[in-house]
This record gives sequence, structure tokens and C-alpha cells, in this order.
Amino acid sequence: MKDILDKEDFQVVKEGITYPQGIKAAGVKCGIRFNKKDLALIYSEKLADAWGMFTTNKFKAAPLVVTEKNLSFSGGKLQAILINSGIANACTGEGGLKDAWETVNYVSEGLKINKKYVAVTSTGKIGEFLPMKNIENSLKEAISKLSTSGSTEAAEAILTTDTKKKEIAINFKLKGEEIRIGGMAKGSGMIHPNMATMLGFITSDISIKGELLQEALQEVVKKTFNMISVDGDTSTNDMVLVMANGLAGNKMVDKKDADYYKFLEALQYVAEYLAKCIARDGEGATKMIEVVVQGAISFGEAKKVAKAVINSPLVKTAVFGKDPNWGRILAAVGYSGAEVIPDKIDLYLKEKVVEDGQPLTFSRQKLHEYLGSSDEVKIIIDLKMGEVNATAWGCDLTYDYVKINTKYS
Repeated sequence: MKDILDKEDFQVVKEGITYPQGIKAAGVKCGIRFNKKDLALIYSEKLADAWGMFTTNKFKAAPLVVTEKNLSFSGGKLQAILINSGIANACTGEGGLKDAWETVNYVSEGLKINKKYVAVTSTGKIGEFLPMKNIENSLKEAISKLSTSGSTEAAEAILTTDTKKKEIAINFKLKGEEIRIGGMAKGSGMIHPNMATMLGFITSDISIKGELLQEALQEVVKKTFNMISVDGDTSTNDMVLVMANGLAGNKMVDKKDADYYKFLEALQYVAEYLAKCIARDGEGATKMIEVVVQGAISFGEAKKVAKAVINSPLVKTAVFGKDPNWGRILAAVGYSGAEVIPDKIDLYLKEKVVEDGQPLTFSRQKLHEYLGSSDEVKIIIDLKMGEVNATAWGCDLTYDYVKINTKYS
């Protein structure tokens, strides 16, 4: 499979989560985040095949528990997703779980749909309870404002410490039928997803068998959302949900043929774009870091190396300080747990600085200038042991990250 679709295969448009046919959304204020939008609703006019992936943190937030159960109860079907920001409803015990089920009831009654077709999720401060009366009242407003032009308001309503909204939409064709995919995400801090306070939502009007939608999401998440890291902390609330309502009218994708792989590529493009937006918008970040690992014997081994480097505080602070200290990168490779042969490794930081594990002569001043002038820094590590590659994305670690997180609550 190609990494992403060729340019001629798809078109990126200036829309978001509501771009697919039959998808509406809204974003309103419910009083959690003072004078900012903090409640988003996504609605599909037709019951959609759906699937989700959730945090592996043992302190799993109440909304995730509820949404996982509803996906099980419904056999992988959803029609609405409610998201609040500002309060995570995590570590809140039986009371928080009761509140999560009550928000399901609010959505079910307001939209007149079965409650098993409702997903709920939250993001924000841990250990606080939701203002239920505010949510109940504001949900009525959100339902009244549902529209095909509501994507931006919804994308704004799910943000916490993010500095910008994160949304994308693309279209492509399967045997002459236009397929649309829209997505939105949030995430800036506590970002180290391991889904086997990052949220991602993707909608499509493709007609696809539920089991294949599930496989596609799992395949895409492991190469995109699970390959980003801001600070190495896995949130209690990480969740990615996908809905496909079939309104495009294409012939049902029911096997892993060319149509399935084209959809898989499109889904990966959307997820990778959103994942990189999160990495770029890391709390206090000034630069996005891309770590490309080449020549590994398996994806798992390449991932170990890429994630070790992207998570290294010493690498992240070196990038912030414009210090071409490549020794920190190789040190992270060495403790990654991956099978590597030190005497084979090549390392590139704009130019090749290490060959076969040995330092090369290079201009430290030029690399210092590169690190200072670019808002994207690319590190390439060639293990020269196999044919498999993996890429991870993250950001530098700055003074502002510390300031933001000492004042968060």
C-alpha cells in the first residue's frame, strides 16, 4: 500500500466533520470553559457503521467506558456523538459513570434515537464532575443548531489548551461514485496515545462492511495517532471514533479489494493530517519534530526506535535550544529496546551527520541555523537491517510547556 493517496486520487476541501453526506454538527457554550464553546454534537441522519479505539490507561474515563459498551450493545453502530471540553469526567467513580449514562439519555431523548447509538466523550481536568444541568440545557441548543455548516463550531468546542482547531475533509471516487471523509481532532498536552486528552472523530458517507471499517481504523491508528507524542503521558480520555453511513451510494465494500485499499489510503491521509496537527500544536511548542526510521526488520522494531527518539526530553530540549546534539538521538535509539546494530546506523539531521555509527564532519553552525529557522525538524535514522519504515511526530519541549502545566487547574 502507498503511504498516502496520489494527488490525482483525491481532493482536499475547506470543510470538516460535516462534509460527508448526511452529517451535521454543532458547537455551543455550556459554561464549563467560561465564555468559550465547550459542547459539540455530531449527528448522522442515517444510522452508521462505527468503531472506536480507546486509551489503554487503567484509569479510563467514564465516557469511554460508556461508549465502548454502547458500541458493543449496538453491534458497531452509532448515530450521534456528544463531546464536552473542560472537564474529563475521569477518576470520578460511580457518580461520573452515572453522569456519562445520563448524557447518553439526554442525547437519545433529544434526537429521538436509541441510546445504544449514542457515543459520549469528555476532555479536560481530571477528578471533576460534569455540570449536568448546564449540559442538558445546552444540548437542546446544540440540537437546534445542528447543520451541515456546523463543523467549525464543533471543532472549536472540543479544544482545551489547543491554540487552533484541527479539521480536514477530502473526497475521492470509487467506480465513479464520490466518497467523502471529514475529520476533526483535539490535543495539545498529555499526548502519548496508546489506543490499541487526544480525541479524534472521522465521518464518511462510504458504504463499507462494519468489520472492514474496524480493521481499517485499527490499521490507520497504529501508523498515525499512535505515532505522535507531546510529553509521553497517555491520557485517561484518548479516543478515536469513525462513522460511515453509506449515503455515498457506492457498491458496498465487503472485501479487501482495490476499493477497500483506496479507502484505507484516504482514511490514513485524514488521520495522519490530524495527528500531525496535534504534534505541531503541542503545549508551548515552537517546532514539530518528525522522526523517520528506515531499514528496520519490522514495523514494531521501527516504532520502538521512532517513539524512543520522539519521547526523549533531551532530544526535545536540544531541538528547542537549536543544539545539533546528535548523540542524544543515538542514545535514544540505543535504549529503545529495538534490535539494532550500532555499527550500521546512519543518521541525518538535515544532512548526514553519522555513517555506520561513526561521526562525520559537518558544520555545527549550519545545523544550528537550520534548527533556529525551521518550524519543522526532520530526523532520519537508517538502521540498514531490513525494508520496513515507521514515522513518529512530536514537538520540542519549551519553557512554556512547564508554565502551561503548572497553571492548568
